[in-house]
Amino acid sequence: MCRHAAWLGAPRPLASLIHEPGHGLLRQAHAPRLQRYGTVNADGFGMGWYDVCRAEPVRYRRTIPIWADANLTDIARVARSGCLLAAVRSATAGMPIEESATAPFADGPWLLSHNGRVAREAVRELAEDAESSCDSAWLAAAVFTRRRMGDPLGEALVEVVTHAGVKDPDARLNLLACDGRSIAATAWGDTLFLHLGDHPRDGVLMASEPLDDRPGWQAVPDRTLVLAAADGVHVQPL
Repeated sequence: MCRHAAWLGAPRPLASLIHEPGHGLLRQAHAPRLQRYGTVNADGFGMGWYDVCRAEPVRYRRTIPIWADANLTDIARVARSGCLLAAVRSATAGMPIEESATAPFADGPWLLSHNGRVAREAVRELAEDAESSCDSAWLAAAVFTRRRMGDPLGEALVEVVTHAGVKDPDARLNLLACDGRSIAATAWGDTLFLHLGDHPRDGVLMASEPLDDRPGWQAVPDRTLVLAAADGVHVQPL
């Protein structure tokens, strides 16, 4: 359920995650190659990026299929940043289809996307409120609560994911989160891939599945935390 992708490195347009690659999110919305649950991601899409003119990220979210938005191509070509996050959604059965239930979720400088599903009861005790009643919004709220308490982004993801995984053994908890300077991701129950340059300054791509057929894509092992920042990429088991 859902596909998402993120970039950290030299500024580039959101189109580099969506339209430009041969298997970007536009294609993954209707023809994913490695999606284990569901066959199409037509319940909305969203994207977020960081602009020098404001401290908080900018978001654009819709409840229509990504291919149905006539304005997206132009927006994605000019929305440019060194930290990008985008997602296409396949809603968990019974969850609302509304913009507030569509990733990326945001709080202050943080953005978060969820690929998977979880029983809301497994995370509701970790947050007082959420932007939407959907499972992903409650996961995001739990992470943001821990981040506001001072936990580093990676530690906030680990605490929420491991707690939810114990409460709901069937949960799928692939998260992508960023703050404009770093990305933290978890692989838990679904696929996650990395593409690295030869040097940390070349940037890093993270995606549910490869955005193209270039060599260099690396599958992240299940139950793993990935941290990416200017000093490089660190991978550790959960």
